[in-house]
Amino acid sequence: MNTDINADDEQLARRAIGLLDLMALNADDTDQRIIGMCQRALTPLGPVASICVYPKFVLLARTALDRLRTPDIRVVAAVNFPYGSANIESAASETRAAVMAGADEIDVVYPFRTLLSGDQQVGMDLVAACRDACGPRTRLTVTLETGDLRDPQTILDASRGAILSGADFIKTSTGKVVVSATPQAARIMLESIAEVGGQVGIKFAGGIRTFQDAKKYLDMTQARFGPHWLTAERVRIGASSLLDDLLIQLGVLAPGPHGNCY
Repeated sequence: MNTDINADDEQLARRAIGLLDLMALNADDTDQRIIGMCQRALTPLGPVASICVYPKFVLLARTALDRLRTPDIRVVAAVNFPYGSANIESAASETRAAVMAGADEIDVVYPFRTLLSGDQQVGMDLVAACRDACGPRTRLTVTLETGDLRDPQTILDASRGAILSGADFIKTSTGKVVVSATPQAARIMLESIAEVGGQVGIKFAGGIRTFQDAKKYLDMTQARFGPHWLTAERVRIGASSLLDDLLIQLGVLAPGPHGNCY
C-alpha cells in the first residue's frame, strides 16, 4: 500500500478497480490492442467491471475474456459514437448488431445537438429504439455529453429523458470533447437518478485519470445514496488510464511510465 493514502482511501481505491470500464475507442485500434486490454482487465487485485469497444470488436473481446476465464467482465459496445447522430435507425441497427455479436451492454451517445436546438423528442425516441434493440437481457447506457450541453436545466432534461426512455445507466461524456465530466453535471445526474428512487446507475467518464479525480465522484455518489450503492451494478468509471494510478496507490505498480502489463 502507498503510505500516502489512509485506510479509507485504500479501501475506496480497491473498490474503484471493480467499477472500472476500460475503453478502447480509438480509430486505430487493432485486434492486438483489444486482446491486450482484455488481459489488462484481470488485474492483480481482481477484475475490472467491463471493457468498452466498438461493435466490430465485440466478438473478439468476448472471446478473449472467455479464454481468460473472466466471464463476469462485461463487454460494452459503444454505438452512435462519438458524435451522437440523430439517425434513429442507424443507432438501433448498430445496437442490434452488437447484441448479436455478444455485447453484454450497449453505450449509446445521446443526440445532444437536437436537444440544444430545442427538440427533446428525437433523443427520447432514439434511446427508446436502442432500448428495444437491446432486448430484455442487454443493459443500456446513455452518454449525454454534458460538457456540450452545459446548461444545468438542459443536462437535467437530457437525464430525465434518457431515464424515461429506458436507460439503465446515464453517463457524463464520451471523453472525446474539450469539457468532459464535471462535478456540477454529476450532481445534476445523480439528482435525476434520485427522482426515480435510485433505480438507474451512473457512469463517470472523461478526464478522470487519478485516484483523486475518481474520489470526487465516488464521494459525491456515496453522499447521495450511501456506500452500499458503490457496486458495478450502479456505478462505473470510464477511464483506462486510471487503472495504473489505482495500482500505484495500492502498491502494485511503481510510479513511472507503464504499458499494458504489470
